[in-house]
Amino acid sequence: MARTVKCGLIQASNPINDESVPVADIQKAMLDKHLAMIDEAGKAGVQILCLQEIFNGPYFCPSQDTRWYDATEPVPGPTTDLMSEYARKYEMVIVVPIYEVEQAGVYYNTAAVIDADGSYLGKYRKNHIPHCNPGFYEKFFFRPGNLGYPVFQTAYAKVGVYICYDRHFPEGARALGLNGAEIVFNPSATVAGLSQYLWKLEQPAHAVANGYYVGAINRVGTEAPWDIGRFYGNSYFVNPRGEMLACGSETEDDIVIAELDLDVIEEVRRTWQFYRDRRPETYDDLVEL
Repeated sequence: MARTVKCGLIQASNPINDESVPVADIQKAMLDKHLAMIDEAGKAGVQILCLQEIFNGPYFCPSQDTRWYDATEPVPGPTTDLMSEYARKYEMVIVVPIYEVEQAGVYYNTAAVIDADGSYLGKYRKNHIPHCNPGFYEKFFFRPGNLGYPVFQTAYAKVGVYICYDRHFPEGARALGLNGAEIVFNPSATVAGLSQYLWKLEQPAHAVANGYYVGAINRVGTEAPWDIGRFYGNSYFVNPRGEMLACGSETEDDIVIAELDLDVIEEVRRTWQFYRDRRPETYDDLVEL
């Protein structure tokens, strides 16, 4: 009998594009919008759901404004506690990307993983932090992650997380596979332009090279006052053969849902023996250079 899991991705635009509004009010509007979409996903029978990068606010990294430090919270903390209630309500695993404070002045771009019974399983902290023009000043806001590449045994599948810019680095994608991931989620905030042509190239390549499913999430719309470009959505699921299973709108809020047959992982890996044939003893230079 096939081991099939119904998975979902939420992509959403920011409802408040006004810098005069307090950070807490912007976050509440984005949270309220997502809670309605989480309800919709739960009623549709989604078993594993992932939200977009720093889901409860705008992508504020085009600024270098310390006011956005007010958007941080502990993990676990208030938002993960709330998501635990929704996880229990729908017996749904939820991947929750938020802006984490570990201690005063120490902040991470983090994703918490909540199991279907509402229990907190752990978190991933974004490892690769960009800082480049125009508009991606992430080192102002985030420290590089220090938790490695964990994989979480959920009620339905083994789940790994890779966040946005991480997707450009194959090393972590391979580490997630070696750690046992069956599904890797990549919550992102990516605008049209330089990297758009890579959006449906890199992550299907990770899926093929590592023999797992990838769920790639990107927000939609434009966000004032920064206006660095249009977030182009196109959230999608891709299988271990590199085949697209479902893809979201380029312009609209969307819940992307796909049935993932986890037995396909074994089928693909019996054909493409990348894990058997890899030669780690020859790769020392990769970490020495």
